[in-house]
Amino acid sequence: MTIQLYCFGESGNSYKAALTLELAGLDWAPVFVDFFNGEARGPAFRALNPMGEAPVMVDGDITLSQSGVIQYYVAEKTGRFDGATEAERRDVMRWMFWDNHKMSSQAGALRFMMNFLPEEKRPAEAINWLTGRVRAALTTLDHALEGRDWLVGGAPTLADLACCGYLYYPEPFGFDRAALPNIDRWLDGIAALPGWKHPYDLMPGSPTDRA
Repeated sequence: MTIQLYCFGESGNSYKAALTLELAGLDWAPVFVDFFNGEARGPAFRALNPMGEAPVMVDGDITLSQSGVIQYYVAEKTGRFDGATEAERRDVMRWMFWDNHKMSSQAGALRFMMNFLPEEKRPAEAINWLTGRVRAALTTLDHALEGRDWLVGGAPTLADLACCGYLYYPEPFGFDRAALPNIDRWLDGIAALPGWKHPYDLMPGSPTDRA
């Protein structure tokens, strides 16, 4: 049975789940969520996920929301990307919590404000504050990757597939790969994995679709 992932291309959190499903080699298909026209707030989607957020994964009688939970489900189902030892698995979880709190939550909000809000509604003070937060998180990530290919152990894990979630998008949000050489090299390494796809190639929905 094909796994369904309710998602949309502009969503970095959806990308984390979609990329994990793709790289794990599972049979899955994206189901487009028209987020910008309010579908996630509608009763049909709320019946699927009362939180009103994407992604949502449906695998038979199992329905899961939140990208990290979906990623862990994939790791449990396939035995891939969860670390080679108990210590590595704890470190993978540490990085996923860090990403959720320090990286993706800040980068996602900043990217939304800078690119998807009408220009006259973009809150300058909030953008400036979030820019500082994102730069601090990127600095932490860049330092952690110095001298190593992956965040945890000697192979890609959910830690990498979570922390990269917002870093392949072309829209500006204070991220310059050239200024962060360790992240730049790491992103190239993830992109070289068999099956990797850019978020706009992996999932339906991009700014050009709405233009």
